Amino acid sequence: MKNAEWDRRYEASGLLWTAEPNRFVVEHLSGLRPGRGLDLGAGEGRNAVWLAERGWRMTGVDFSAAGLAKARRMAGEREVAVEWVMADLCEYRPEPMAYDLVLIAYLHLPPDDLAPVLSRAAGAVAPGGRLLIVGHDVTNLEEGVGGPRDAAVLYTPESVVASLAPLAVVRAGRVRRPVPTDDGVRDAIDTLVIAGRDLPDGARGPGA
Repeated sequence: MKNAEWDRRYEASGLLWTAEPNRFVVEHLSGLRPGRGLDLGAGEGRNAVWLAERGWRMTGVDFSAAGLAKARRMAGEREVAVEWVMADLCEYRPEPMAYDLVLIAYLHLPPDDLAPVLSRAAGAVAPGGRLLIVGHDVTNLEEGVGGPRDAAVLYTPESVVASLAPLAVVRAGRVRRPVPTDDGVRDAIDTLVIAGRDLPDGARGPGA
């Protein structure tokens, strides 16, 4: 989907997504010591703003002017400073080994486009830093609800991890996310991957 199409989606409503941060961002990042953070595919800014409220020095990158306009408004209303960058992630080059946290939430691209984005995201993680990636899993097509219906742009834990060398994988697996529907609450199935650079031995894990 091109940036003009995303602009139309964002302009068609108030907030296209909720103003609340993603549940996995809250679960896995709340306990980290704040530092310099990068949100790739920031959209309307909900995750970057939430992290900035907790002391992170955040940069949010997205290719939609309409999405970033909402992100700036949200940051202003909640009185936090976030650097917003309008850029196509297929071309954007983050500063290498410069961020204590890199976040990618629900960025769905064809595999040949996604792999280099993930590789550059991994390269941007500073020593001791973390990378968190979450997105719709391919099993969601048959077993879950919502998300893209094109299997080619959906995640698997294995496909994500393959692009993250030389980071150490802390966790890589599938997680369930309750979603309200007309038929009651159903589970969406996501891929969740957490990795880091030069982490202490106690912070590493075998994956899940």
